[in-house]
Amino acid sequence: MEKSTVLRVTFGVAVALAVLATFAILLLNPILRQIELLPDQGAAWYYWKLPEPDFWSRATAWGFYVAHQLFFWGLIRWAVVNRDRLRDRGALHPVNIVGLLGTAAFVGLHYLQTAVWYDGLAQDTSVCSSQLLVIFLLVIVLIMEAPRRGIAFGHGGRWLAPARQWLIRYHGYYFAWAVVYTYWFHPMETTPGHLTGFFYTFLLLIQGAFVFTRVHTNRWWTAILEVSVLAHGVTVAVVAGQEFWPMFFFGFAALFVVTQMHGLGLPRWVHWLVYAAFIGGVLWVYAVAGRGWVNLNEILRIPIIDYGLVLVLGGGLVLWQRRRMRARKDAKPEA
Repeated sequence: MEKSTVLRVTFGVAVALAVLATFAILLLNPILRQIELLPDQGAAWYYWKLPEPDFWSRATAWGFYVAHQLFFWGLIRWAVVNRDRLRDRGALHPVNIVGLLGTAAFVGLHYLQTAVWYDGLAQDTSVCSSQLLVIFLLVIVLIMEAPRRGIAFGHGGRWLAPARQWLIRYHGYYFAWAVVYTYWFHPMETTPGHLTGFFYTFLLLIQGAFVFTRVHTNRWWTAILEVSVLAHGVTVAVVAGQEFWPMFFFGFAALFVVTQMHGLGLPRWVHWLVYAAFIGGVLWVYAVAGRGWVNLNEILRIPIIDYGLVLVLGGGLVLWQRRRMRARKDAKPEA
């Protein structure tokens, strides 16, 4: 079997196992329903945590998290140091196999930890912490991809090239932190929001395991990972009975319409179909379905936050990189 075929088959198997692992969480339901949780106390309260945590619930949650974090960081470090051995991006490397096997092991550990001790990192951390980490992850992707696909309708991203150069080298460490922390933040609950969230996290872990392969940089695969947050955000909002679910749907859809789809090489007529579908959806929800034009501003909130962070974070990195280059140039001795 050719190397590229092995890579594709392994990737397909990994995604299929992620689907099975997500459905396997449902088997925990009889155990989870025996746990009596405290009443919901508002937006700043994380509902799915033990009322009375003990030593072992905390030790296993934090211990397994630290082990998983160090494993992932170690995997990335080894791959970076030995990148010369990984030049064939069309092949599956031993480091990728180790990454996939390690991911499967920590999925099993989380399953066991939820079944026996239940708690996650949410017991001791802010409810916003995992959300903020993922937001910055998505913003960093926008910055990294900007020189290739632009910021707005295929344009305006070249100025971020210096930031991309630095992020390409070091982004893996932050991504690993954001994903692994979020993974252990939640117990493996069976609500639709948790299930879609864990499936999304499984996919992100798989992405990390395929470092230095064509899978890791495949533009369709990475675009799917970016857009998948839309399904998770909308599911959480709808299940929670929140009327502002369109903020998540149209907010993340706007990122796709304005930026993400322009890196896929789609023909112009497909772009116009997407524009029409987006505008038609907005008109339907806010005019026909009764959401009301007064709430139209909510679809701008996520794009304003994300593009604002791109400007601040990306601009800061560009200035920092230029200063470093200037300092190196000034430090070189004259001939």
